[in-house]
Amino acid sequence: MWKCEQVIGGALDVEEAAALYRASTLAERRPVQDTRRFTQMLAGANLVIVARDEDGRLIGISRAITDGVYSTYLSDLAVDLAYQGKGVGRDLIRATREAAPQAKLILLSAPAAVNYYPHVGFTAHNSAWTMDGPAAQA
Repeated sequence: MWKCEQVIGGALDVEEAAALYRASTLAERRPVQDTRRFTQMLAGANLVIVARDEDGRLIGISRAITDGVYSTYLSDLAVDLAYQGKGVGRDLIRATREAAPQAKLILLSAPAAVNYYPHVGFTAHNSAWTMDGPAAQA
């Protein structure tokens, strides 16, 4: 079993979080090898929910940015592969929504997770756009 709780992203152990991102495959699309940048990502999110197993091991994370009333951008949803398909992701999404119940939950799916999100209640949106920052383009 596991427990979800809201935490301060900047208080997370960066190496523990990076290990989770690797165990979930999200590290393939996040700069976990750049410790400074990854640390800033964790600290910059104002809504972070973690899932820990009964031994206290980090098995999932929802990292979001929200104004609390209109929109919540769920920038990362990572669940250790060993726990995928057991409801951890669903619980993290639920806890994220409960933390900002008036806000619309928005995310960009990882390619491998495109079929997961409709299964947990998300609706596809055909007018989302992205633009890399200048540093990311170099």
